[in-house]
Amino acid sequence: MLDFISKGGPILWVIMALSVVALAIIIERLLYLRRISIDEEKLFLRIKASLMEGHYSEALAICDQNISPFSALLKVGIENRNQPEYLQRELLKDAAAMESTNLERGLPALGTISNISTLLGLLGTVTGTMRAFGVLGKFGAVSDPSALASGVAEALITTVGGLVVAIPVIMFYNYFASKVNYIITRLETQVNSLVDLISTYAGEKSANTAEKQAKEG
Repeated sequence: MLDFISKGGPILWVIMALSVVALAIIIERLLYLRRISIDEEKLFLRIKASLMEGHYSEALAICDQNISPFSALLKVGIENRNQPEYLQRELLKDAAAMESTNLERGLPALGTISNISTLLGLLGTVTGTMRAFGVLGKFGAVSDPSALASGVAEALITTVGGLVVAIPVIMFYNYFASKVNYIITRLETQVNSLVDLISTYAGEKSANTAEKQAKEG
């Protein structure tokens, strides 16, 4: 195996280093997406029940127990429940944009690695071919094919190495990109519904409290 790698030359080592970086990003993103995966409908009902009772601290605690982008939006909305609706929408949009940044972390690097790996494989093909032709130019007709083996091996191995790294990285990049786009779209569509939910129950609670105080007075 080491002999095979050594024949690929320094370019193959660079490709391998990029593959390690890509693998680390892929594992981290898979764990992150798994960690933020929740039953949104169930969480929504729990928060709704707490808001109906006016238990805002309990609702915030429920949000803190979940690290999903949806929970983060709920928390921002609850914390700013006394603000005007237009301001709540702006705050929720800002929170959604921040969550989008977290969701997209690492994706630009994956896209870059997939492109660079392919180009490095092509570069290795060129340099390996140049070495092979260098041997022919130096010695003319070569009776021993092994004299060309080093350059040809570098050309072929780096090409294979670049493709072996680029293909799965592109697949994971597209998977993550589609997943992130889906989550971001859902976050954007949830802003209005969250504002309506929080404003409705926060308003009802405030009205009930005022009515109770008026009766007691």
